[in-house]
Amino acid sequence: QKTSFHRSQTLDFKNGYAFFRLPREGIGGEALFANQLSQDDLDDLCTKGTSLTYGQVKRPEISPFTPAFVTYDKKVLKFDAYFMEEVASSPEENYRIRQVGLYYYLEDDSMCIIEPRVKNSGLLQGKLMKRHRVPKNERGDYYHWRDLNLGINLTIYGRTYRLVNCDCFTKVFLESQGIEVNPPEELVSDPYTEQRRTPVQKHIVPAGPDPFRQFLTYDTKVLRFYAIWDDTNCAFGDHHPCIIHYFLADDTVEVREIHKRNDGRDPFPVLMRRQRLPKTFVDKNKNFPSCVLEITDHEVQEWYSPKDFGIGKTVTLLGRTFLIYDCDKFTQDFYREKYGITDFQPVDVNEKPLEKAPQVIPPYNGFGIPEDSLQNCLSLFPKPPRKDIIKMLENNLKVLRYQVALESPVPEDKKRRFILSYFLSDDTISIYEPPIKNSGILGGKYLKRTKVTKPGSTPENPTYYEASDFTIGSTIEVFGHRFIITDADEYVLNYLERNAESFPAATVQSIRDHFLPRKVVVETTSSGIPKRDLDDLIVEVQKELKLQEPFNTRQFHEAFYHFDQEGSGFLDKARFLNICDRFHVPTSTILLKKVRWKGCCACG
Repeated sequence: QKTSFHRSQTLDFKNGYAFFRLPREGIGGEALFANQLSQDDLDDLCTKGTSLTYGQVKRPEISPFTPAFVTYDKKVLKFDAYFMEEVASSPEENYRIRQVGLYYYLEDDSMCIIEPRVKNSGLLQGKLMKRHRVPKNERGDYYHWRDLNLGINLTIYGRTYRLVNCDCFTKVFLESQGIEVNPPEELVSDPYTEQRRTPVQKHIVPAGPDPFRQFLTYDTKVLRFYAIWDDTNCAFGDHHPCIIHYFLADDTVEVREIHKRNDGRDPFPVLMRRQRLPKTFVDKNKNFPSCVLEITDHEVQEWYSPKDFGIGKTVTLLGRTFLIYDCDKFTQDFYREKYGITDFQPVDVNEKPLEKAPQVIPPYNGFGIPEDSLQNCLSLFPKPPRKDIIKMLENNLKVLRYQVALESPVPEDKKRRFILSYFLSDDTISIYEPPIKNSGILGGKYLKRTKVTKPGSTPENPTYYEASDFTIGSTIEVFGHRFIITDADEYVLNYLERNAESFPAATVQSIRDHFLPRKVVVETTSSGIPKRDLDDLIVEVQKELKLQEPFNTRQFHEAFYHFDQEGSGFLDKARFLNICDRFHVPTSTILLKKVRWKGCCACG
């Protein structure tokens, strides 16, 4: 009447480790005896049988179990097969035979079909069916190796394969399993492929009475001529160098064009393929459209032969005219033996170089500088003339300034004064006219910075003004206008003295003589009156002049220039008082005592 059959827990954890312990209670909670055997002892008692007189009974050993995927690992059955494929889009073949290999894997009863790849076949070849278990029928059965044998048709996915042969391992395996292997069959080839492998018989046109004898005699013997095809009559035509090959074996002609590197033509060496070329046609109706039909033998009266070719001759081949100017040594020996020709002097066809026309530089038109205008005649894309960078860096911001007067018959131009600036960095000149109020002449920039040529220079060899050409009193002609140098800046004198070895002695001495009176005046003035007293004196004189009527300073300066004919910058007492009386300048006794009667004549 027992109702509880549960077993006590024997698995436990201690310090994080799982371990096995003996049961504390029996099945259903029954008490266990203290001398109960362990589980290992119980297992040993179960395996032991009854003890006989001579010991325990020996039991046979259990054979080890080996899975099928281990037994048949890497063991494959290989069959040679083919199938017929229908071709509906080609008139040359109705069906196609494709040879394949069928592989059966014993480890998992899977199959795959592989077709060997054929180069340029145009078919999708390789693995036609991937490896998997192939269904046999609609009931869900799969193909087994017992279903495979030689000489049978195997239908897989609607395509029928004919098994014709197998390898040695497949045959031994099937026979070891009690299957009788059928005799192998011959592998069927594709008829269209066999037809393509058959050599095509080419029709040889007879070249003479005995073409076979001619072929045996002149095989591999070719006449080579060097010719020129003159195509200059056509648009973009040129002289094309060519090689004419005449094959003595069958009287055919081939024309090859010689291409040079970077000649701009397509690299097609064969201008005319090897063929027999007609020389004279039979008279026929002119309205017959022979241009669109092939030429037959009965339409040609005469073909080209070796006697039609020679050095210096002109031949017309298919509408193109070739001039033969040379040949090789074999061709010379052939004509010497057969025709008795001994003159093989080559014809000179080299183009004579054109005479280079001299470049005529047009005259200078007056725009810009001649060097810049000359670049338009030397290049399609003119470049600016090169500059002397070293000279520009050494003479940067170095300018020589001169005061010049315009030489003109117009009375109004005689009183005009200009500032001529000479830039040492690039030998350019600019002229500026200081504006004068109420003169009627608009001052400002008279000549922008440019190079100025000397009178008499030519555009081919222009000569420009240099710093050595500017002396006091010299005349400078600038684009038809003549200027006379009347004064110079003190920087000019300092620069010429520092670089005296680079300038003529006459130029340096001219500037020195011009500045000599000024130095004497400065020395005289600085030695007689202290600078402070001199400034006070100037202030007193200016106050006296302001009390008088409007004073004409320009006429006063012109009077001093008129009486100082020698240009020394000094006047005696009598002349100085005379000028002051003429212009109503007060001559106070107190001021006259302070002023030395050798006064300085101020310039400008």
